[in-house]
Order: sequence, then structure tokens, then C-alpha cells
Amino acid sequence: MKDIPKPQRLRCSVQNYDWGRTGEESTVAVLFSRNNPIDPEKPYAEFWIGTHPSGPSSLLSLGSSDSQPVLLKSWILENPSSVLGDKVSEKWHGDLPFLFKVLSVAKALSIQAHPDKELAKALHEMNPSVYKDSNHKPEMAIALTEFKALCGFVGIEELKDILTSVPEIRDMIGDEHIDKYMSIKETDPSDETKVVLRSIYTKLMSTSEEVVSESVSKLKHRLNTESKVRMLTEKEELALRLEQQYPNDIGVISSFFFNYVKLIPGEALHIGANEPHAYISGECVECMATSDNVVRAGLTPKYKDVQTLCSMLTYKQGYPEILQRTPLNNNVLRYTPPFDEFEVDHISLSPGESVSCPAVLGPSILVVVTGEGSIQMCCATDEDKITVGDVYFVPAKNEIKLTSGGTGETQVYRAGVNSRLFN
Repeated sequence: MKDIPKPQRLRCSVQNYDWGRTGEESTVAVLFSRNNPIDPEKPYAEFWIGTHPSGPSSLLSLGSSDSQPVLLKSWILENPSSVLGDKVSEKWHGDLPFLFKVLSVAKALSIQAHPDKELAKALHEMNPSVYKDSNHKPEMAIALTEFKALCGFVGIEELKDILTSVPEIRDMIGDEHIDKYMSIKETDPSDETKVVLRSIYTKLMSTSEEVVSESVSKLKHRLNTESKVRMLTEKEELALRLEQQYPNDIGVISSFFFNYVKLIPGEALHIGANEPHAYISGECVECMATSDNVVRAGLTPKYKDVQTLCSMLTYKQGYPEILQRTPLNNNVLRYTPPFDEFEVDHISLSPGESVSCPAVLGPSILVVVTGEGSIQMCCATDEDKITVGDVYFVPAKNEIKLTSGGTGETQVYRAGVNSRLFN
């Protein structure tokens, strides 16, 4: 019988995208500083934990931050069935199926969607410099702070209100398209409604840069004038904030089409393939299939693939589902999205408390977000001290025990393969 590979401490990567929070204002920077120096003037946007080549994690000997790093992916490939478990190794061809992140968002990310597997493969073949892999990217965000996002198209009646109350949109789309949408009823077949929504959204997003610039300027002037005599709506205030971050960008106006979601700490949102979204502000834990495929069309200086985005969207309407947590015990809450690749546990320990995480048939990753304490592996008698920024990769069939220190609450997030795969 083969020995079970032991958990390993990781050194992780960061992405310094310009929308990230700066220096120690960023939780990403605080986590990264556990094993690396940080630049107080730099934005720290994303903390990546996993095997994706755009931000790979490497191994450190347990208890030491000075050992020679070995890529996590390389270590897994040496013995994938033992490290990942037979079922995970077979299904995902010897690779870790999820990418685990922490995000610190200071200004809006792009209006974007992630392709399904079929489209991801086609995009990667056509333009590998932009679409760097052939995988889909369903994802889930769990709020660490108040977390604001745009997600999915608003409902039929709300969009009708927008089309009549935002004259800049009517001017850009034209009366014919607007009137066609205004004639839609809630009882109409959804496929017919989607065709009309797709036509008006594509018309809006295909507007020339000159007209977009002029329309954004008109919107800004109108809202600033009207704010002196009435209270602006949340969407109008958001549009003004987005205009400050991304002047003359089509995303400022198209933001009116989407649900404005505000998560409180602990709430979660899952986003499937081909659903439009844009994170606005706040900090979150994020988990997704191992991919970095993003189709962008607004609120970004990066490459915009407007026609691909407009053609790929589902055009579902209505407020997105807020994912419910399932308590496993007094210390562990589980977030289970409708994707095989991942689920996430939130572990909260008061000073002196302990919790055992039973062995499972797939791999998992732990990240300490607040507090300090210790981690005990399998049947070992010795413990390793843990603190903010410590990250552990736990191979399949390992039981671990976490204990909080005596100074305050310890919060740990654990990502693993969705349990339904093993049921």
C-alpha cells in the first residue's frame, strides 16, 4: 500500500493589476507578505493558489520559508493518483481542477464573461495570446468585506424603466429597437425575449468610440445637474463613479443593463459560463475552474472582444442567486456551487478552539485569512504554527486538525473538489 503524500506549505503568486488595492490596504498584499516583500506603492489585486501557469504556486518544506521551491504542478504530476485521488486524477487528467484566489478590488474590473468549454477551445485555437487556455471558468465569490458587483441582466420591467429614464441609451440604440423591447411581456417566450435583448445590447456595445464619448459626457453632465435637485439612484451614482475610473468607456452606460449586487461578508455569488459580470469594489475569496479565460467588452484598457461577448451571452434576466451556506458543524460553513470542480469551506475558530477536517477523496487547499494558531497533520503528534498568509496544499485522504491561538478569532478558507463527485 502506498504512503499517503503529506500536506505541503505553499508559496503563492500575486497579480498586480491596476484595479487592485495598494500596499497594506490590500488583503492580497498582507497574505503575500507572509513569504515575500511587498512594495507599498504597488497595487495588489489577486492572490493566486494553484497550478495555472499564469500564476503557479510552489512548495515550501513544512515550517520553513527558505527551502528551494518546487512547482506544485510538477509535484502533483510525479504521483497524480496519490496526490489528487484516483477519481480526480482520472477526470481532470492529473491536474488540480480548481484555482483558488483572494481579490482586493479598489476600482471596477472589466465587464466580462467566461466562455463555456466549447467556446474556450475555439477561442484558444484562434487567439492563444489572449485566450491562454482551452478550459471553461465557472466561478464563485465569497465576500470578505462588503462586496459590490454587476451580475446578469436586470429583469424585463426594470430594463423597460431604464430604457425610458436614460435618454442617452435611447439615443444610442434608436427608437425602433427600444419600441420593440417595450412591447415585450413577462409572459412572452423567453427565447423571443432573449433575441430582442441581444439585438439592443449588441447595438449599444457596437456604438462608435466617438458617439460613446459624446454620450458618456452627456450622461455625466445631466446627472451632475440633476443631483442638485433630486437624489440620484444607486445605478446613477455608480455610473458617475465608473466614469471617473474609466472616462469615455461604453461600460459606464452599459452598467445600467446589469443587476447591482451588494454582498455582505459571508454572502456568496456563483457565476456560470457566458454570464456577464463586473466586480466593482471590496474583497473576496474566489474559486473557479483552472482557467484564466476572460472575454472583455468594457471598463478596461485591455483588449475588448465586443462581438464575441455579445454573441456568447445567455441573455438570462433577473436577479442572481445568492448562494446559501450549509453548516457542517459549529465551526465550518460550506459553499457548494453547481460545478464539479470546486466547493469552499469557511472555518471560524474562537481562541483556543479546535476543529478536525476529516480525510476526503480529493485534494484541498487551506489559506489563513485572519488570526493564528496551529495545524496538525494526520496522526502526527507535532504541530506547525500557522498565521495570516499561510497556505497549505492537502493531498487526498489526509485528515488535519486546526487550532486557534489565544489572541483572537482565526479564519481559514478551504477549497476542494465538489463533494458530489464522490457521492
